[in-house]
Amino acid sequence: MTSPANREAATKAQASVTAAATAPRPASAAADAAAKAGRTALAVEGLSAFFGSSEAVRGVSMNVQEKMVTAIIGASGSGKSTLLRCLNRMHETVPTGRVKGAVALDGQDIYGRGVNPIEVRKKIGMVFQRPTPFPTMSIKDNVSAGLRVKKMKHSHHKTEEIVEKALKRAALWDEVKDRLKDPATGLSGGQQQRLCIARALATEPDVLLLDEPTASLDPISTQKVEELVYELRGDMTVVIVTHNMQQAARVSDKTAFMLSGELVEYAATGKLFTNPSDHRTEAYITGRFG
Repeated sequence: MTSPANREAATKAQASVTAAATAPRPASAAADAAAKAGRTALAVEGLSAFFGSSEAVRGVSMNVQEKMVTAIIGASGSGKSTLLRCLNRMHETVPTGRVKGAVALDGQDIYGRGVNPIEVRKKIGMVFQRPTPFPTMSIKDNVSAGLRVKKMKHSHHKTEEIVEKALKRAALWDEVKDRLKDPATGLSGGQQQRLCIARALATEPDVLLLDEPTASLDPISTQKVEELVYELRGDMTVVIVTHNMQQAARVSDKTAFMLSGELVEYAATGKLFTNPSDHRTEAYITGRFG
């Protein structure tokens, strides 16, 4: 039986999520135009993901809208991160990983015959839960590393411009502009995570995937990353996996709720958090499980 203290805590948590989901936010002209046009960046159809014989994601179908932020929420083990890794073919890098179904980027199935996964990842970038700067490289070289890996040849001056632009977009330029040649490992955890985002942004992907990017960060760093994510929606499509419902409510335009590998509900964020269609979604966001 739920104690009065736990009920009160759940009520407060739900009130916080509702407030975040319904709070007015600055509009993005590009995102608003995309929403009105209903343009799809990624079309997921009947997607299932396996680890050996174990099915971690089951028959997910959803359209991720262009130049908007889509959040994926759900309890631990619900398949959120696995689904995310399927969106740029990272899942198949796991020795026992395999996928059934389709994911279309601009109308082309990324799992189609003859499609090169490396080419897919040029267009669909990814940032992982823990910061992963290259330890032997400087701050500048970390940002430009993606250009070399993806064989994007630029003059020295152009590379400098790209690095500066990426760091500015990641809200890190002012903090590191005087020490670009210093090791990236000298940055704080929050700065390292924004550096990894800058590295992904430098190659100008169409879609950016973020797997719980603030899970290991302090509140101030978390706020900076959240502000960055929300601002990016005007330039690209962002999909973020988060265990934090308040975060999903703050940064996303649409939210998908997953449970036991299945997509239970996918709707506009404000609607999903304030008027969910499925009783399981309501049970999760009100703290009755998960």
